[in-house]
Amino acid sequence: MTTKNSVTWLILIGIGVTTGVYLLGISLGWYGKLEGPGNIEAQSLPADLLANRKQQQQAAALDIGASTQKQILFGDLHVHTTYSSDAFRMTLPMVQGEGAHPPADACDFARVCSSLDFWALTDHAESLTPRHWTDVKQSIRQCNAVAGNPENPDVTAFVGFEWTQAGATPAQHYGHKNVIFKSVKEAELPTRPIGSAYRDVFRSIPLNLRMLPPLRDPSNRQRYYDFDRLIRTIASVPACPVGLDVHALPPDCAETALTPQVLFEKLSQWGFDSIVIPHGTTWGIYTPAGSSLKTQLAAGFHDPARQILMEVFSGHGNAEEYRDWMAVETSPDGAVSCPQPTTDYLPSCWRAGEIIRDRCLAGGIDSNECAIRATDARKQYLRLGNVGWHSVPGTDLKDWLDSGQCRDCFLPAFNYRPRGSAQYGLAITNFETPPNWPKRFRFGFIASSDNHSARPGTGFKETQRGYATDWWGYQDEVSRKIYSTDRGDPKPQAVEVDPTKIDVFNWLELERQASYFVTGGLVAIHAEERDRNAIWNAMKHKEVYGTSGERMLLWFDLLNAPGDEGTVTVPMGSETRMADAPKFRARAIGAFHQNPGCPEESLTAMSPARTDQLCRGECYNPSDRRKLITRIEVIRIQPQQHSAEPVRGLIEDPWRTFGCKPNPSGCTIEFEDEEFVKSDRDTVYYVRAIQEPSSMINAGGLHCDVDEQGQCTQVNACYGDNRTAVDDDCLAEAEGRAWSSPIFVDYGNPDPSI
Repeated sequence: MTTKNSVTWLILIGIGVTTGVYLLGISLGWYGKLEGPGNIEAQSLPADLLANRKQQQQAAALDIGASTQKQILFGDLHVHTTYSSDAFRMTLPMVQGEGAHPPADACDFARVCSSLDFWALTDHAESLTPRHWTDVKQSIRQCNAVAGNPENPDVTAFVGFEWTQAGATPAQHYGHKNVIFKSVKEAELPTRPIGSAYRDVFRSIPLNLRMLPPLRDPSNRQRYYDFDRLIRTIASVPACPVGLDVHALPPDCAETALTPQVLFEKLSQWGFDSIVIPHGTTWGIYTPAGSSLKTQLAAGFHDPARQILMEVFSGHGNAEEYRDWMAVETSPDGAVSCPQPTTDYLPSCWRAGEIIRDRCLAGGIDSNECAIRATDARKQYLRLGNVGWHSVPGTDLKDWLDSGQCRDCFLPAFNYRPRGSAQYGLAITNFETPPNWPKRFRFGFIASSDNHSARPGTGFKETQRGYATDWWGYQDEVSRKIYSTDRGDPKPQAVEVDPTKIDVFNWLELERQASYFVTGGLVAIHAEERDRNAIWNAMKHKEVYGTSGERMLLWFDLLNAPGDEGTVTVPMGSETRMADAPKFRARAIGAFHQNPGCPEESLTAMSPARTDQLCRGECYNPSDRRKLITRIEVIRIQPQQHSAEPVRGLIEDPWRTFGCKPNPSGCTIEFEDEEFVKSDRDTVYYVRAIQEPSSMINAGGLHCDVDEQGQCTQVNACYGDNRTAVDDDCLAEAEGRAWSSPIFVDYGNPDPSI
C-alpha cells in the first residue's frame, strides 16, 4: 500500500471514529446541559404609577355608582416556562421556536410587558426535577424581593405547579389542576411538587426522536442536546415510595398522585394553605370523549376547601358553555358507539366514516361494501380514542372539516367536551356520596393564559400570534416527518393501529388545533389592598372573575341576602340561603383601548435589549378611551334534584339579556328572580359582560365555508406549520367578555334553628 493510500485510509478511519464517537455522545447525552432559572432584570415600578392606576379605577367606579372600598387587580394563575417539557419542545428551532424561556422571563414579562398585579408559576410537576423545583421557589422569591414595598408591591408572584393527569378512558380521567400556595417561604412549601403518572412518559420517548433533530439541524444542535438532557434528567429521578406520609419521603424523589383523592390527601398532609384550580376541562386534546365532571364529584375526588376556583377560559379556549351533544355515545353496559351528526355538531368518528366512504365510492367499489367500510372506520376511530385520526391513512386538515368542534361557542377549546364545561359542573349533583361529602361544585370563575413561553397575561393586545399564543408547528416537511408518524397514502378503508406504537410527539393534531389557540384570559379580584394576604383572601372568598384577556371592570352583587339586621349586599362568589325572591345588580365597564408600543415606564424598567427580547415592541399601554359594553347576560342554573333529571333543562343561557346604551362609563342593570320562591329549588346565578366586537387572534377558528344549512363545506385554517406565515395573526371579529363568579342561592329558611 502506497503512502498516499495509507494516509487516505487513516483519514477515513479518523473520520469514522470521530463520527462514531459523536453519535455515541448524542446517544449517551454527553452534550446537553440543564438550563437555569435566568436573571430577573426589571426593578419595581414607581409607586406613583400604582397610585395613579388606583385613582383612575376609583374614578371609573364612582362614575358608575360602584363601590370603591376594594380595588380590582388583574393577574394570571397559569404560566409555564421551559421548565415544562412541552414548553421546551415548543421552543425548538424545528417547530419555529425561539429558544429558552426560564422563570426569570416570566417575572420580567409580568412586571414590564403585561403590567400585571399578580401571577403564579405553574410548570408541570411531572417535568420538575428537584433542581428545577428549587429554582422555581428561589426565582419567585427574587421576583417578590424586587417588588417594592411588601404592603404595596408592584406585582405579587405565587409558587405553584400543575398536576397534569389524562386518563385513557372517561372513568380514569380527572384532568389538569393547578396548585397555588399562599406562602413563598421554604418552610411553608412542599419539598417536592406532586405529579401524575404522566411522568412515566419521559422514560419511554424513543432515542431516535432525540438524535435526529441535531443531525438534521446542526446549526441549532445545542438546543436539541439540551432538550435531550432535560428528558434524561426527568426520567432519571427515582419514584418516591408509595403509601408514606409526605414528610417521610426522600427529598429528591419524584412524588406522584394517581388520582385527585391522593393529591388532596398529600396537600392535607403538608398542611399549607393552597388553592387547587381545575382547567382545560373541555379541551379534547387530552380529555377522552364521553368524559364528565361527575367523575370528580365522587367521594374523595373533590376537596371543597381547596378546589374552590375553576378556569373557564385560557389560551386554549373557552370551557364555560354546555351543549347537549357528545363525541361518543355510551350504553349502560359501557359499550361505545358513534353518534350521528346534528345540525350543530359533526362527531369526528362520523367524519372518519364519511372520508372512507367517499374514497371507497371514488374507487368504484360497491356502495354496500363502502357502507361497511364506513362503519368499520367509525369503530376504528373510537377504539383509538383521542388519536382516532391515526386510523384514517393519508388525511390532512381539510379532510376533517369542522368535526369535533363547538360551532356556536365563544372561542371554544379544540375538540370540545361539553360535560367538562363549567355550566355542566354547576348543574350536576352527586346523590351517592355520604352526607359529609360535597354533593355539588361551588366554583368561583377565573381565566388565565396557560402560556408556555413565560409570558403571563398575553391577552392585552391581539398581535404577534407566534409569540402571544401557544401556536407552533413544523418549519418544513422534513421536520414534520421527524416528529410525526407517516400515516401513508390515502386508502379506501381504515387501518388498525396499535396505540402503543404512537409516540408522545404525535398525540396532537397540530395543524387543526393551531386554529384554536388564543392569547388567553386574566383573573380579576376584588381586594381590599394589593398585598399578598389581600390577594389570597379575595381568591379564598371567590370574589373573583375572569376575562377573555382585557381588563374589564365587573361587579355582581346579591342585594337582599339575609343578614343579622335584615338584608345585606353580598358579592360574586357568595353562598346564601333564603326564601325570598333574590334581587341582583351588575355593573360593567369596558377595557381601555390600547396604544401601540410600550409606555415610558416599561421602556425604562430594564435594558432596551431585554425589553425587546421579552415584549417585542408591544406592552400593556392603555389609552384614556374605553371600549363599550353592549349587553350583560344573566345565566341561571338550577342544579339537579334527582339523578335522572336531564341537565339540558337546568341551564338557561342566557336566562335574561340586558342591552346597554353606548356609554364609555359602562352599564348597570338590576333584576329579580320572581320564579325563585315558586320553584322551591337551589339556584345559581352569574353574569357575562359583553364588549363591542374587536379583532382577536384565531377568533375565526377553522374559518369554514358553510352551505345553506350551516354545514361546513371547506376549512380555511390558520396552520401551525410553514404553510401560514409566522406574521399572519389570523384575526377575526369577536366580542370580548368577562365572566363573574356565581352567586349560590339555596332555597330555604336562612335561620337553621327554624
